[in-house]
Amino acid sequence: MADNISRSLAEVLNRIAHAAADSGRQAKDATLVAVSKTHAADRVEAALKAGQLVFGENRVQEAETKFPPLKAVWPDLKLHLIGPLQTNKVKEAVALFDVIQTLDRPKLAHALAREMERSGRRPDCFIQVNTGEEPQKAGVTPEELEDFVALARDELKLPIVGLMCIPPVNENPSLHFAFLNTLAQRLGLEQLSMGMSADYEQAVRLGATVVRVGSAIFGRREQAART
Repeated sequence: MADNISRSLAEVLNRIAHAAADSGRQAKDATLVAVSKTHAADRVEAALKAGQLVFGENRVQEAETKFPPLKAVWPDLKLHLIGPLQTNKVKEAVALFDVIQTLDRPKLAHALAREMERSGRRPDCFIQVNTGEEPQKAGVTPEELEDFVALARDELKLPIVGLMCIPPVNENPSLHFAFLNTLAQRLGLEQLSMGMSADYEQAVRLGATVVRVGSAIFGRREQAART
C-alpha cells in the first residue's frame, strides 16, 4: 500500500510540475492537497512518509477522529476543509483546519468571524463560487460574488485568500477554470483552488495555485470499495 501511494504521489507531482512549466510557472506555484476523505489514517501516514504534508477532508467529524494524532507526530501537516461547513461545526472547524475552502454564504461568514474573534485562530478562507450556477450545488454565484467579498473580506475582516470552484461534470472544466481566474483577478485575490484527479493538469495550466487530488493518489475511496 505504502509503495503504491508513494508512486502515485510522485506521478501526480511530476504532472503538476510539467503542467506548471507549460504555463511558464514553477511546480511550487501549485500546492497539492491530497484528498484523504474516507481513507484511513494509515493511508494518510503513508503519504506523509512519502513527503506529502497537505491534506483535504470533506467532513469535520471525520477529520476530528483522524488528524489530531497525526498532527501530533507531523507538526508541519496542513489540513484543508474542502467539503460543506455547517454553522454548528464552525467552532470545531476553526480549531482543526488550517484552511477552509468552502465559504459560501453570509450566515457562515458571520459565524466564522465570531469564532475567529473568540478563539484568536484565523485559518485562511477561500470563497466557493458556483461557476456553473447549478441549483443543487453550493457556492456563491458569479453575480453575488463582489458583494459577498465585500462582506466577508472588507466588512467582517475574514482572511480571504482566494476562490474555489467545482465545475459541472458535463461541461469543459477549462472554461470554468479560466472564468474563476478572471473573477479572482478582478477582485484582487491571488489564490485559486481548482482541479481534481480528472482535470488538475488543465487547472494548473490555467492558473491554479491549489489542486485537490484524491483518487489519483489513494485509489478508490474506501467506502465506495466496500459497496
